[in-house]
Amino acid sequence: MSGEGIVRTRHTINVAAEPSAVYGLIARAEDWPHVFPPTVHVERLAVEGESERLRLWAFANGEVRSWTSRRDLDRRTLRVRFRQEVSSAPVASMGGEWIIESAPGGSSVTLLHDFSVVDDDPSAREWVARAVDTNSDSELAALKAAAESLAAEPGALLSFADHVDVAGAREEVYDFLWRADLWSERLPHVSRLVLTEPGEGLQAVEMDTRTADGSVHTTKSVRVGFGPQRLVYKQTQVPPLMSAHTGRWTVEPSEHGVRATSHHTVVLRPDRVRDLLGPDATLDTARRLVRDALGRNSTATLELAKASAERAASR
Repeated sequence: MSGEGIVRTRHTINVAAEPSAVYGLIARAEDWPHVFPPTVHVERLAVEGESERLRLWAFANGEVRSWTSRRDLDRRTLRVRFRQEVSSAPVASMGGEWIIESAPGGSSVTLLHDFSVVDDDPSAREWVARAVDTNSDSELAALKAAAESLAAEPGALLSFADHVDVAGAREEVYDFLWRADLWSERLPHVSRLVLTEPGEGLQAVEMDTRTADGSVHTTKSVRVGFGPQRLVYKQTQVPPLMSAHTGRWTVEPSEHGVRATSHHTVVLRPDRVRDLLGPDATLDTARRLVRDALGRNSTATLELAKASAERAASR
């Protein structure tokens, strides 16, 4: 790294997967929340040919920060260049490049960054450098794990949705979903919930949830609100059967009111299936269990949101 002004970093890793598969994981930024641990949510704002604008929410040294970036994707050379358009202080500028190359056994991935900080402050420079190093190492390790595990077992990725139709106002449904601070009173399957709001439209939630067999699982999540149409979340502490769990609640107008939908994306851990579910369990067993458990709780939440919104509409 240089001492002042522009700081440049370089991080590399070898991945036992084809370069095109690795490039695909990097190119599909909307999948990053269930691939990269630091990434909470990605909004695709605009697409112009091979360029796109993204708004990202991600952890930096334990804090959730948001910024807007432009990316240039080059599928031919397997490179993705990025540059922040609107940064989050103390970052003054940030950019870099993903470079994927063929290597013995699969691919070599290089992640480059260059950045500067507001007023060239030394303490801010150290803070950002630490965040870049931590996140780069985490992202490269997660990229390797995702590319190698999903190539070996694509069934580890599970996505599904459940919905209810509501004869009520979109705002009422959204408010029920957003007011997670009331869930321990409103939702029978939630036994404990602690909520903080570290920023505008941002929540951190720690929750104990009862499953059908009576056991209790503790999860931690970060939620980003886009009221009254949707809110998204990422679990930062997941049950041991999963390596990642992200989701979103959407509330869309329908013919007779609104349709409220719960969407889930889960990455399972095939290596833990037999340890956790028994010697005869398979990945399909795990998929059915997770699908049923998450779907049951989500649908229960949606039904209670429906009842609350329809009561409000009848007053």
